[in-house]
Amino acid sequence: MSATRYTYLGPAGTFTEAALHTLPEAATRELVPLPSVQAALDAVRVGEAAGAFVAIESSVEGAVTATADELATGAPLMIYREVLLPITFALLVRPGTGLADVKRVTSHPVAQPQVRRWLAENLPDAVWEPASSNAEGARLVQDGQADGAFAGEFAAALYGLEALATEIHDEASATTRFVLVGRPGRVSSPTGADKTSMVVWLGDNHPGALLELLQEFAVRGVNLMRIESRPTGQGLGNYCFSLDCEGHLTERRVSETLMGLKRICPQIRFLGSYPRADGREPTARQPGTSDEDFDQAADWLSRCLDGRGER
Repeated sequence: MSATRYTYLGPAGTFTEAALHTLPEAATRELVPLPSVQAALDAVRVGEAAGAFVAIESSVEGAVTATADELATGAPLMIYREVLLPITFALLVRPGTGLADVKRVTSHPVAQPQVRRWLAENLPDAVWEPASSNAEGARLVQDGQADGAFAGEFAAALYGLEALATEIHDEASATTRFVLVGRPGRVSSPTGADKTSMVVWLGDNHPGALLELLQEFAVRGVNLMRIESRPTGQGLGNYCFSLDCEGHLTERRVSETLMGLKRICPQIRFLGSYPRADGREPTARQPGTSDEDFDQAADWLSRCLDGRGER
């Protein structure tokens, strides 16, 4: 495995690349653009790269399904870092193009919901054509296969384009979450503001099945930050759940939650414990859910078992 190679969704000029460059170690890595999320992750699986940097969640559209599904299937991978990047688009065109000349626009499908209102107000008759990435959309404009691309303004110079409009976003707070993924290994040390990710499968579809899963978190005071259902591909009505929760695997409340899930779920995939990128203080813990509380309860049980009694 190349210990210095990171893959990412390319070509050059994507928001993924911009977010990747915020990692301190990016300056010392070989950064390799690949045509899809699947290709970036598979390069890690087969040992051609040490890490893959991919988008996993949009504040506007939710899960980036290509990433979510890839992490739930195939050879296991783990998340080691996350980056949050505010997203604002520019409409990139060939020099000399006016707004009236833009008949066909393109970008990654995840971008469309973030510019839908702007598009309806300014280019109501333009035809949308999806691209494999925002930067690929810019390349299509460069080649004359589209008239305009919604991409980062920073991509204009790379493709000989100019920004016809900037600061385009239907939601001013639009943010995309990216993760650095590698092969499974030892989790990083807890920071006190961490996140743990996993995928869980229900045993069968019966009343209260999802509630039983959620109770494993609730009774231990573990706050869920995200839960999304994804089809397993095994027929209609069969779903797994992609979850993020507060806390680190080394915390008793989190580790016991995962053990509880392991007991009741036919399959669970641990995706890693890593520092939160938002820097927020974790939710206040409920009484009885600290490591000290778990240790005291275990000590009390031991005393009951060996006849020492309470103290």
